[in-house]
Amino acid sequence: MKIIKVKGNTFCIDTGMTYIPFYKVNDEEIILLDSGWAQGEREGIDSLLEKNKFKVVGIICSHIHIDHIGNVSYFKKKYNCKIAMPAYEALICSSLINLKVYYGKQTLSEVKQHFGHMVFETDLMILEDQESINMCGIEFEILHTPGHSPAHICVTTPDDVAYVADALISYEVMKGAKMPYAFILKEDLESKEKLYDLKSSKYIVAHKGMYDEITKLIGDNIDFYKGIAESVYDVIDGAMTMEDIMKFVIKNWNIGVKSIYKYAVVEKMLKSYVEYLNETGRIKLIMDNGFLKYIKE
Repeated sequence: MKIIKVKGNTFCIDTGMTYIPFYKVNDEEIILLDSGWAQGEREGIDSLLEKNKFKVVGIICSHIHIDHIGNVSYFKKKYNCKIAMPAYEALICSSLINLKVYYGKQTLSEVKQHFGHMVFETDLMILEDQESINMCGIEFEILHTPGHSPAHICVTTPDDVAYVADALISYEVMKGAKMPYAFILKEDLESKEKLYDLKSSKYIVAHKGMYDEITKLIGDNIDFYKGIAESVYDVIDGAMTMEDIMKFVIKNWNIGVKSIYKYAVVEKMLKSYVEYLNETGRIKLIMDNGFLKYIKE
């Protein structure tokens, strides 16, 4: 792991898997934008912070996914830092029961096993009409970009560096991604369109890119996601249940599914594309002999 200087007091931790931006309040205190994975990243991030004698005084969370808030609870206990997060997502992380609602296919025990470390109390709730947040005396701009998650946000530092988190994926990720995730793909695509109006001097994509401008990246992201939706559309032949579509995609797209947990993840990813096709009128849901099935319009 290493620290990259982006601009001014804005830096970035390169974990090898993700970019985690941070803002230096002074020589010792920093504000993290997200916190990374617990499994696979915590030890390295922790060691890097200690080596540089940094104290985390605040964390602004872009959204609730495990690879972005995996270390929030840990750092909150270690540094007694303030946590800011979109209000809707903060409620999801406030208890195991609420996480169970979000991860509906998994039992409470499974949610506790896989996501229990994601439960924490948020100090500063970011409301849906809020355009900035003051964290430890530092003002950050907020752009609301729901879709990848229920209330995903992008955060711009005082150095005019925009952290777009997972509102976009990098070209590197696009090369290997068979089915990138969106919670509600229709909203996610609309949020990507909003990014055309985001004018910053630098942009950081969590997985894993740094850019001086993102106009082309936005368009390529939109085309990429729509292209995958079109590939899912091509899968549908006659009347198919969600499980029928899932079986075809896993087999023919060569997606490795070796655990119940991985199955649930892939199903959640695929569901977004199927729902997008349904919402945009390409397919419709019908009852067929007591089963819910999708057919092309």
